[in-house]
Amino acid sequence: MIRYSLSCDNAHEFEGWFSESADFDRQVASGFLTCPVCHSASISKTLMAPSVSTARKKDEMKTVAMDAARRDAFEKLKEAVANIKANSEDVGEKFPEEARKIHYGEADARGIIGQATIDEAQELIDEGIEIAALPVLPDNVN
Repeated sequence: MIRYSLSCDNAHEFEGWFSESADFDRQVASGFLTCPVCHSASISKTLMAPSVSTARKKDEMKTVAMDAARRDAFEKLKEAVANIKANSEDVGEKFPEEARKIHYGEADARGIIGQATIDEAQELIDEGIEIAALPVLPDNVN
């Protein structure tokens, strides 16, 4: 995983974790990456100190527990995702089709969740259909 220090065009600073550098670029280009404070999609990387990995540092990282603030934030995120899932209909791979039906008044308005490719999601955004990606969270974090 790669951790980037990020900021939006409103100077809000936050972190992002990506499996590779190209993931950051794809998420910014598709509009998936937004500021958690103001929801701006104008995101850029900020200067950060390099992290040099040593055997000692790896051992320390294995033994250091997540601090209380991060643990609380993670728990709140888990609760929010669980609440969204509990109050939405999972339409699976039919998400793009169902989102369009709701947007164009062909189906009852309701919360839905499901899967879409990056291209499908971009097409929905281009049509003015508001969507948001839910994070995939690990079931158990130490």
